[in-house]
Amino acid sequence: MKKFSLFLFSIFFIIASGFAQDKNITKQGHTNQNKFRQLKQELATPNSQRTASGAPGVNYTQQKVDYKMNIILDDDKQRISGSETIIYHNNSKDELAYLWVQLDQNMRAKDSKTPDISSGKIRKSLSKSRFERSYPKEKFDGGFNITSVTNTNGSELSHTINQTMMRINLPQPLASGETFSFNVKWWYNINNHRTQGGRSGFEHFAENGNNNYVIAQFYPRMCVYDNVEGWQNDQFWGRSEFALEFGDFDVNITVPADHMLGATGVLQNEKEVLSKTELRRLKKARKTYDNPVVIRTQKEAIKLEKTKSKKTKTWKFKATNVRDYAFATSRKFIWDAMAVDINGKNVMAYSLYSKEANPLYGDHSTRAVAQTLKTYSKYTFDYPYHKAISVDGQMGMEYPQICFNPGRPNPDGTYSDRTKYRMIKVTIHEVGHNFFPMIVNSDERQWTWMDEGLNSYMEMLAELDYDPNFPITRGYPKNIVRYMAGDQSRIAPIMSKGDNVYSFGNNAYGKPATALWILRETIMGKELFDHAFKTYSQRWMFKHPTPADFFRTMEDASGVDLDWFWRGWFYTTDVTDIGIKDVKKFYTKENGDRVNFIEDTTPGLSFGKDKTKESKYHYEITYNKPGGLVMPIIVNFDYTDGTSERKVYPAQIWRYNDKEVTKVFSSSKEVSKITIDPNQETADVDTSNNSWPKQTKNKFEKFKQKVKG
Repeated sequence: MKKFSLFLFSIFFIIASGFAQDKNITKQGHTNQNKFRQLKQELATPNSQRTASGAPGVNYTQQKVDYKMNIILDDDKQRISGSETIIYHNNSKDELAYLWVQLDQNMRAKDSKTPDISSGKIRKSLSKSRFERSYPKEKFDGGFNITSVTNTNGSELSHTINQTMMRINLPQPLASGETFSFNVKWWYNINNHRTQGGRSGFEHFAENGNNNYVIAQFYPRMCVYDNVEGWQNDQFWGRSEFALEFGDFDVNITVPADHMLGATGVLQNEKEVLSKTELRRLKKARKTYDNPVVIRTQKEAIKLEKTKSKKTKTWKFKATNVRDYAFATSRKFIWDAMAVDINGKNVMAYSLYSKEANPLYGDHSTRAVAQTLKTYSKYTFDYPYHKAISVDGQMGMEYPQICFNPGRPNPDGTYSDRTKYRMIKVTIHEVGHNFFPMIVNSDERQWTWMDEGLNSYMEMLAELDYDPNFPITRGYPKNIVRYMAGDQSRIAPIMSKGDNVYSFGNNAYGKPATALWILRETIMGKELFDHAFKTYSQRWMFKHPTPADFFRTMEDASGVDLDWFWRGWFYTTDVTDIGIKDVKKFYTKENGDRVNFIEDTTPGLSFGKDKTKESKYHYEITYNKPGGLVMPIIVNFDYTDGTSERKVYPAQIWRYNDKEVTKVFSSSKEVSKITIDPNQETADVDTSNNSWPKQTKNKFEKFKQKVKG
């Protein structure tokens, strides 16, 4: 009996231990993984410089940098040299022991590390031009040659060069509110951007030995210093672009006398560099709003191509409150212009292009510039500068008041719709960069999407204003599906540094543009979104916003909690996939003072014969979510009488169950079909589960889907 009692005790102890373990397991907690938790940990703590509302605070400060430059372009040697005085204003509350200067051209220096950070394989066959670019006989040296760094009195100023950055070692710390000036002299060899690549450079035309120059990142320029990053002195590897301070520029540019030149800033000596005929035409253009006026004609440009003056002219410009400087120059340039009315203010739209780009540029370039200024001003703020220039630069790159764009017709002057729309698309995009980031001055090196993504979204609106049938290639939800549904090991969240993402175009341009389109068209609605987006744009004009400032402003100005959206779309690589798991049909029968729901098991959505005429139609629908993103459930109900009804359940429907939810839909009409997201508004990556009854594909449809994918 004693042994039996001991046995029972052992059994009880084992069972009790098991219960205790189970009990402990149920008590084990977890971190908050709810998709609707707030972005408190991800966003920086608000302070007196950057408020919780997303607006600049009462103590917001930013530095100011002024430049005085004398630039000489040597057309024979394809070399540029310059001397500059940099005036640095320390508006921060901090004392600065040193200053950091960007030397972006050093990415093209012989000892540049940029080629060493990318992997590569030998291809069995390459075009001759691609081969010469990849395997040059002699490595091109396009880095800065800094000949002197001096104080304003001419004495040597201590400095240290670290690849694409130069540290100015100050003689004594620069106190808050003080200004420091210094001089830099430099030169470098200009790269042929058509054969060697690059964001600026020259294009050579063998016919008459002429060159088109599109020149940028050409001068040592100051890094940003703020309360978020301190010094933004990340190296320039060639992809992620620039963080720059606003300031005033006084620039003199010396080029061959027969060149036509466009640059950032107001031209100070029109009568010295333009002919009387050109001045007369320019005066007319300033009063012409419907069609561009040609100021230097193709015939005149062709004549100059052949004569090639050996004399020089100096063009003098002043630019106020800009963050950068660029110019384009060539004797080949045709110049046309027209005025744009921005709420009563006269702004000039210019185009500079060679005969090889005509008539494509003559037909569309300046008109695209004008449309961009109108559309962007409508949704953000009135364009504050006096001009915007589109240059036949055969690349896509942007700077204050000037940008370089691609697109040329066939040799006979004809061009396809594809060529036309691509040229217009890039022109709108690059001119649009005047707003983001040239004015709303985000850090491109850190957060590429803040200028490229926002600008790609705005570009869509301008394209549709230019042509309601414009073939939008980036921004519609359906266009991002293939990328988002791809190999997750090759996809990075939007909130990644541009240098570290795999698919740069999709990550920095396409996906954030799609996100904003979905917010406007599906989640927030046009009125709330447009007001919030304009508020953000106007709050951060001529300032340095961060992602937190954008996220907070969009919520603050709209009254819509969007933390779940930012988290899913920007901080993860989750996808949208919402489907219909099950549908049950019910009809009702009265039983005294009660109403009973009776399930109809007839296959499909049509009811059986037992359905009473008095009863409404009731459907219990279970929606599941194989995808990680929470999104609204957009449902279309088709009725047997040929009508339809749309029902949208907010994204918050997933707050208690991230896997599936069940909703009852009642109607006086019988449903014939249920479809989720019929208009492809949410970038759903798998539509095979979006319909009930389930749609079966025949062999040909399956084959088409396979080929398409």
